[in-house]
Amino acid sequence: MAKIITMPRLSDTMTEGTVATWLKKVGDKVNEGDILAEIETDKATMEFEAFDAGTLLYIGIQEGDTAPVDSVLAIIGKEGEDYKPLLEGKGGEETPAKEEAPKQQDKPEAKEEKTEEKPVEEKKSASASLPEGVKVVTMPRLSDTMTEGTVATWLKKVGDKVNEGDILAEIETDKATMEFESFNEGTLLYIGIQEGESAPVDSVLAIIGPEGTDVSGIAENYKGGADAPAAESKEEAAPQAKEENKEETSKGDETTETADGGRVFVSPLARKMAEEKGIKLSQVKGTGENGRIVKKDIEDFKPAAAAQAQAPAAKEAAPAAKAAPVYTPVGEVKTEEVKNNQMRKTIARRLAESKFTAPEYSLTIELDMDAAIASRNVINGLPDTKVSFNDMVIKASAMALRKHPQVNTVWKDDVTVYNKHISIGVAVAVEDGLVVPVLKFTDQMSLSQIGTGVKDLAGKARSKKLSPAEMDGSTFTVSNLGMFGIQEFTSIINQPNSAILSVGAIVQKPVVKNGQIVVGNTMTVTLTCDHRTIDGATGAQFLQTLKQYIENPVTMLA
Repeated sequence: MAKIITMPRLSDTMTEGTVATWLKKVGDKVNEGDILAEIETDKATMEFEAFDAGTLLYIGIQEGDTAPVDSVLAIIGKEGEDYKPLLEGKGGEETPAKEEAPKQQDKPEAKEEKTEEKPVEEKKSASASLPEGVKVVTMPRLSDTMTEGTVATWLKKVGDKVNEGDILAEIETDKATMEFESFNEGTLLYIGIQEGESAPVDSVLAIIGPEGTDVSGIAENYKGGADAPAAESKEEAAPQAKEENKEETSKGDETTETADGGRVFVSPLARKMAEEKGIKLSQVKGTGENGRIVKKDIEDFKPAAAAQAQAPAAKEAAPAAKAAPVYTPVGEVKTEEVKNNQMRKTIARRLAESKFTAPEYSLTIELDMDAAIASRNVINGLPDTKVSFNDMVIKASAMALRKHPQVNTVWKDDVTVYNKHISIGVAVAVEDGLVVPVLKFTDQMSLSQIGTGVKDLAGKARSKKLSPAEMDGSTFTVSNLGMFGIQEFTSIINQPNSAILSVGAIVQKPVVKNGQIVVGNTMTVTLTCDHRTIDGATGAQFLQTLKQYIENPVTMLA
């Protein structure tokens, strides 16, 4: 049966989200745990995974579009299933009532009597579930992969007054420790999860209500009943502005000593913010209960105002000691949003697809480059000839692929495709990202022809004149960051290839030759493989063959 997937609430302050990238398209099969999309919240861009299996039938929010929490994000169901009634019927129990209306046109009195009874019955069951004014607060789902949370610190204790926007607790998720604020007002009547304890999402975290209310038995019997939707809607409608300065004194407070030996109460969040901004807590005037320094005090702190407030005290203390001036930099936080172009979106989509679908592994080997350096000097000494070390790596890779056809393959669900031709893609960095032009039939080219071909394709790439045909058809890819001084790195496979070779810089270092320590030239290369097509031993054998060609360049001329 088709199921609606709504825009999730991926952070405690999120009210709307933007779909950055869809990793599935309509018609794709979806398994439980697959990443459906990357969603931008008010705090970060996070992966959103599917909790249902089926076929993606409908996408409700396109890439780049923004929508409120609980808007229809997608619909997943059986292939070919009619999902349109779900969209038309979204809106609750009014739909059945509308369907029944035509049948009762000849009995208006009965219809009127029926519609009056239902609200009264619902109201009665809702009020009976919890005492009046009591709200059950559950363990929130603060990240897309969170299944349970740990209470790091309670900032309120049983009996404390709680205002809407107050920070109740700091909760550890699988990704970070985040503050959890209250969306209700009242008295904290019950704590269900103690500091240091962990519990699944939706477990009873606390109960808030009128002071003196008996809540015994509520936590044990609570199943997310009639009150749960009301609390949920209250969360979504809670004003964000009230979160700034709603902190109360609690056992989660920290203290610091002033110069005169006094003590200042400060919330953990305020202390952290002060450390990051280089603000001395002794200069900050707290506006919380008992002079407690809270988040808003740090945000509103102005060094000039603090200096003026302390001027009289400074004059009195001047004869005793001269305090060193405190420099606190101030400035304006500025950001700029740049719309992702199509190249950047395509790169992100393809690399994500590769990373999330291919079970990859990497093998690294160090090459002796002394002979390669000598051979290149001889070759480049010839008239009108110019080859690079990258050209030599491409040539050696093409010849090694001929000896190890398993590396020159493509994985498909039902078959493995063995490419009988060898065409190597060469990663080229351009202003907007990365492109991979392809040297067709590379194994049939000489070193000088490879050098000319790479130079021509790289020039077209940087001037944005590459044709689609020149970027299509690679069977293997080489990525070289050695010219940037990178000695070793790992690349993501360029699908549908089964492998990519990462080439580092040539470095001089002590090496052992014939039992003697001498200065040698080495280069590190890393082969990243798709384990579905290339086993570890096959990848290692390919690198051994590549090593023989690079360390004995004359063998590539045979």
